[in-house]
Amino acid sequence: MNDLLAGVGTWKPVLAALLLPPVSLLLLLLAGFLLRLAQRPVSGLALIVTALFGLWFSHCTATGEWLEQRFLQPALPLTAESLPGLRRELAGNRAAVLVLGAGRELYAPEYGEAMLDDASLRRLHYGLWLARRIEQPVMVSGGIRLADRGERPTAEIAERMARQDYGRPLRWIEAQSRDMRGMARNTLPVLARQQIGTIVLVTDRAQMRRARRALEDAAEIAGLTITVLPAPLGNAQSSRQHLLDWLPSAEGYVRVHTALYELGAWWTGS
Repeated sequence: MNDLLAGVGTWKPVLAALLLPPVSLLLLLLAGFLLRLAQRPVSGLALIVTALFGLWFSHCTATGEWLEQRFLQPALPLTAESLPGLRRELAGNRAAVLVLGAGRELYAPEYGEAMLDDASLRRLHYGLWLARRIEQPVMVSGGIRLADRGERPTAEIAERMARQDYGRPLRWIEAQSRDMRGMARNTLPVLARQQIGTIVLVTDRAQMRRARRALEDAAEIAGLTITVLPAPLGNAQSSRQHLLDWLPSAEGYVRVHTALYELGAWWTGS
């Protein structure tokens, strides 16, 4: 399936936008109104009600949490208490912290230069924080995604920020990949040349299972032996009242959209 989608190329983000909420539900709502105009009131009303319920629940944090737990099998986070033991475990191995970039801002006027988006910045911060505590080098992977404009890859921006703002230069970067499979294909040769056998993988918890599969599949194809240790973000408990999780919100939309995107990408092998 991924080979078929690879031929679609830059149309993949457009197809995803059409299939995911809210566009898909707005099209369903429009179809319902058209059916009512076509003298099919019962069918039209059914589509309208379905679309309205879908629009509501597709913007609820509780829906996103349910989708993640039910379908994405999120990995458990590394706890602060487990890090000393992990550091001792990795001390005699060739290991690295691999941070997956999410996206970037072409130009942030308050800084006067390109910057990482919020998701990439959270991952970079945690990756550097984690690497310091387990005493391992850091690599960032992230090129220019299919839906992005501009010529400055995410990994290059991360390298600059890690060096200038955190005072911790990255050991390696991978700046050519445009999707998850490309990340795995381009990242593993770099780590293999350094005889890295254990990857501590940093990305959001919703994306972790797919990223891990991509790395393990690429390693199998290349005849490499690697161990991937998940270090997911996005596990913090919400401080909001539970009732608010069932009300539409921007956070809820992002949670549901991300879960559905990851679910679709998993099923299609992307």
